[in-house]
Amino acid sequence: QVQLVESGGGLVQAGDSLRLSCAASGRTFSGYAMGWFRQAPGKEREFVAAFSRIGSTTNYADSVMGRFTISRDNAKNTVYPQMNSLRPEDTADYYCAAGMTYLTRESKKYNYWGQGTQVTVSS
Repeated sequence: QVQLVESGGGLVQAGDSLRLSCAASGRTFSGYAMGWFRQAPGKEREFVAAFSRIGSTTNYADSVMGRFTISRDNAKNTVYPQMNSLRPEDTADYYCAAGMTYLTRESKKYNYWGQGTQVTVSS
């Protein structure tokens, strides 16, 4: 089992930056690919970014490419998405996920999920 706890959400203005954190506990953190997803009100959950299980390969949704950067610190069992140039359309609940896969955008391939942290971007 892996427990994931997100933090760092809040209310910001368009153009601001925010860094979320996802702290993992339980089984070996480095053995999992880490992903971030988001769900806006009335919409389906969508992929945001992912960091590979091995190495440093990352993957981003087109909507956040160039604005968001995902990183992980295996010594701290934590993964971070740095979110810059935030837009109102980035408003959503953000979820961290851990998967026993190399790297994937598919939510169904993630085995563990956090409870989410809310990000609201005002215009």
